[in-house]
Amino acid sequence: MPLEFSCPSSLPGEATSPWLATTDDAGCESLEDHIQVDVAVVGGGIAGLSSARALRDRGKSVAVVERDRLAAGVTGKTTAKVTSQHGLIYDHLRREFGRREARQYAEVNQEAIEEIAGRIGEWGEDDEYGFERRPAYVYSDDRDEIEREVDAAKAAGLPASFVTSVPPFERAACAVRFDDQACFHPRKYLLALAAELAAESGTRIYEHTRVTDVKPGEPCRLETPDGRVTADSVVLATGFPILDRAGYFARMHPKRSYVLGMRIEGEPPEGMYYSPGEPYRSVRTHRDEDGTLLLVGGENHKTGQGGETAERYRRLEKWARERFPVESIDYHWSTQDYVPADEVPFIGRVGPGATNVYVATGFRGWGMTTGVAAGSLLADAIAGVENPALELFDPLRFTPKTSAPKTLTENADSASRFATDWLRTLLASDFEAIDRGDGTVVREGATPVALSRDDDGELHATSAVCTHMGCLVEWNDAECSWDCPCHGSRFSPDGAVLEGPAVEDLPRREPRE
Repeated sequence: MPLEFSCPSSLPGEATSPWLATTDDAGCESLEDHIQVDVAVVGGGIAGLSSARALRDRGKSVAVVERDRLAAGVTGKTTAKVTSQHGLIYDHLRREFGRREARQYAEVNQEAIEEIAGRIGEWGEDDEYGFERRPAYVYSDDRDEIEREVDAAKAAGLPASFVTSVPPFERAACAVRFDDQACFHPRKYLLALAAELAAESGTRIYEHTRVTDVKPGEPCRLETPDGRVTADSVVLATGFPILDRAGYFARMHPKRSYVLGMRIEGEPPEGMYYSPGEPYRSVRTHRDEDGTLLLVGGENHKTGQGGETAERYRRLEKWARERFPVESIDYHWSTQDYVPADEVPFIGRVGPGATNVYVATGFRGWGMTTGVAAGSLLADAIAGVENPALELFDPLRFTPKTSAPKTLTENADSASRFATDWLRTLLASDFEAIDRGDGTVVREGATPVALSRDDDGELHATSAVCTHMGCLVEWNDAECSWDCPCHGSRFSPDGAVLEGPAVEDLPRREPRE
């Protein structure tokens, strides 16, 4: 188990999301046998469990294998907007891909909203899952870009309109409004979905089981520390695909963002709001048994390159207090998403030489609908059902006009970080004083070592070399983790993998004072 390591007490609220704080665990066993199924799904978030549901509906036997707990990764740390409004995406899609592709993107995401709504309607009351219909807004001072987005969204068949005097808490020239969107409690929804799946014959769900290797073939094999899954097909529904046959590390980049859950005086805003830019801002409410939580998100940055990440929360708090009568801050948490260079998720076959392995990744922070859509798309692909939308999301698509500038920029950034971090470390001193709750990379001879000190004053040491592609990790002072600035792998202070693409822990070192 990863080391228990308390993070800065100066940050406001409990260090978790309300979705994780208000739900029990699924209690699934870990895999300790060799099993055989039609399809193995790696990842127990919204994309993985939606894929499992869609595959079962098509008569496939399924095993879901989750490294940690179900819906406790990115899905458990989302702001949980169930919307087809993904920032200013439709004007981009129309210009860079075409009108047909923009409509396909709109249709699969709108269908995902109705799939969630329909399933919750079958289970019981909407309130039980926090499901509410809300309008969604993207607001800006750039009237031209909003007008273009409204026009592109309408042309794609979406319920879009141009509005002014939005949002109520901040001055903005105008906004695009999508009607009949939604929000919900994602973990309650997914735990209910998992329970429904587990009750069916032909479905097995495993938690606390790390997949260490994926071997394509006929059949495919998943290797884990204590068991093996043999399957005709594999779905990789993890944040980053652990089998990279199409250069995903070079075609998308990881970003971290931050959220505060707060109580405010008076009436909260009635819609869901998003302001694009760097950094973006996101606002929505969630009703719970104690009243209404206002969720304020933003302060995004490339993983491992955020500087003092605790300061991100403080800036977000300052922004919120300037706009809302804040009574208390109950929660703070962060999350990680992957952003493709051309801004369209990768859903389909993972790459050359692995025709029976499929991937769903690169949701850009909008996985509540695109993750559900991925489940249906991948189930169609595996079952041999023709679905025209698969071409748009094809991981092997070639979009040099759209993606080349961003790809070159991001890869130059990764290469620069690799070189400068190694040089800086090799020229650094071989020891630095470390305060409690802090961490730093030092040099022991020619070896970079990641040192951190817990709240009891004990020093912990691991290799500072990311096990994915050899970049040097950086200390994240808000989450007390070691983060890779190249491709987004994250590790606990004792070296355990928290997020991929790395699958191997950082080797431990003997600390010395």
